[in-house]
Amino acid sequence: MPRNVIFVAPFPIETTMRFVRAVSQLDDVRLLGVVHTPPEGQEARLYHDVVRITEPLSARDIIEGVGVLKKRHGQPHRIVGILEPIMVQMAEARRVHGVDGTRPEVAELFRDKNAMKDALRAAGIPVARHALVCSEADARAFAEEVGFPMVLKPPAGMGAKATFRVSTLDAFLGAVRGMRVSAESPVLAEQMLVGEEHSLETVTLDGVPHAYSVSNYVPSCLDVVENSWIKWAVVLPREQDASHYEAARALGKKTIEALGLDYGMTHMEWFRRADGTLAVGEIAQRPPGANITRMTGVAHDIDAYRAWARAVVDGELDAPWQRKYAVGCAYIRGMGQGRITEVTGVHEVHEAVGKYVVEAKLPTLGAIKADSYEGDGYVIVRHERTDAVQAMIKKIIETMNVRYGG
Repeated sequence: MPRNVIFVAPFPIETTMRFVRAVSQLDDVRLLGVVHTPPEGQEARLYHDVVRITEPLSARDIIEGVGVLKKRHGQPHRIVGILEPIMVQMAEARRVHGVDGTRPEVAELFRDKNAMKDALRAAGIPVARHALVCSEADARAFAEEVGFPMVLKPPAGMGAKATFRVSTLDAFLGAVRGMRVSAESPVLAEQMLVGEEHSLETVTLDGVPHAYSVSNYVPSCLDVVENSWIKWAVVLPREQDASHYEAARALGKKTIEALGLDYGMTHMEWFRRADGTLAVGEIAQRPPGANITRMTGVAHDIDAYRAWARAVVDGELDAPWQRKYAVGCAYIRGMGQGRITEVTGVHEVHEAVGKYVVEAKLPTLGAIKADSYEGDGYVIVRHERTDAVQAMIKKIIETMNVRYGG
């Protein structure tokens, strides 16, 4: 009998469908979907059956959707998905329907950044000092404790979205008033971590990470969010034996243990400060965005989407990961607003680095400028040497330009 695997995939965007395809290709799987917008064409055939829900972030809708599929096909083997905003809701669906996987209390720890940092601090893991701010009085007290600059973000934020820094008390109080914070609608304030920003990706089985991958952000995510014109990059260096990478892997293992994850992929942002010490920014119970999943596969010459699927569905890892290449991704953005009117430097970049490109998406003429920090396009390159990848990324960023108008 095939195993019923329910994939909660509200919208058929390309990133999500890469993971859906990976699950559909596992052995002995009947793939069922809980969706808001069903995929079309060939991708619709990946699912054996789907149920449409009205509210994609509603725990009730997801639980009811799973219930419908359960009546049609029998007990689910797994309920899976990759979107951070629905991790807690999927965990609630597992609890209601008696399905193994991440429990609601664990999913909540990963989703609630304030509770996450409380748990990590209690475990002796270095994190930024933080506080839930519900009033101007809270803001004044926290500012007196940590000083400036500091970072404000939603307690259940995702990545760097809706995150910004404040550098004065007046700016802090103005933000608190403007956001109308209250006990029912607080904002998370954090001491700003300064240093080299990196990420650590893991695949965890039975509570223990079995595969690791480190990435370097150039520049930091907050700089990218605050400056919509910056053409930034992520580089996965081939060399993984530096002492701070070893320390980051140990820190990631301790972080996952403290939060109680059993199975899955994690994406942890961490900082190497000027004095060489490390600190955790935050960690997500999901595969990384910004093409890092794809880059991880390219760097290790594996299918990283399948690796995630095997972990969450089969509880297995195909093989230990060995870093075979350095990989970099340049995200293409430009100054200004409006629709994309021109993209220059494409031919020059192709001539210079074309044979090392493994994937690329060029900005689309006429499209409105993306509001995501991932930009309007990207180029991923691979080489045996890290310095060669760094040089190619520099060439791409300096040569390709996007212009907007109208």
